[in-house]
Amino acid sequence: MLQHDYLLEIIGRFVESVSDALTCMLRDGDMSRAGEVEDAIGELLDLDAHTAMALSPQSLVTMMTLSGVGESVAGYVSYALDKLARAYEKDGDERVAAVRKAQAQAIAQAFHSGGEVPPEFETLEETLS
Repeated sequence: MLQHDYLLEIIGRFVESVSDALTCMLRDGDMSRAGEVEDAIGELLDLDAHTAMALSPQSLVTMMTLSGVGESVAGYVSYALDKLARAYEKDGDERVAAVRKAQAQAIAQAFHSGGEVPPEFETLEETLS
């Protein structure tokens, strides 16, 4: 139970920081916030953000599986990576957008979390629509 409460707290902080940064990126075009999203993903996965973002999609899935929290956070990470990909596309950085999109898709496939918006991100979805 304690571990579950801790995970919920970590996810709550992740959603809060990522939502704010993604809103600035996708609504206002402020790509200076991309590092915040990538850092938050790394922190959620308990990996160095630079290392996590440099991993191939399948290697990222492997690291998530080995960490033991992959199943618990996959939907959040996949969602954030997908939105990050959209921001990079909007900014014209097709190369990074393609990598983030592939990472999001690999996670969604591996952990069966594709296409669903985590409930904690519903407010962000409404903001961005």
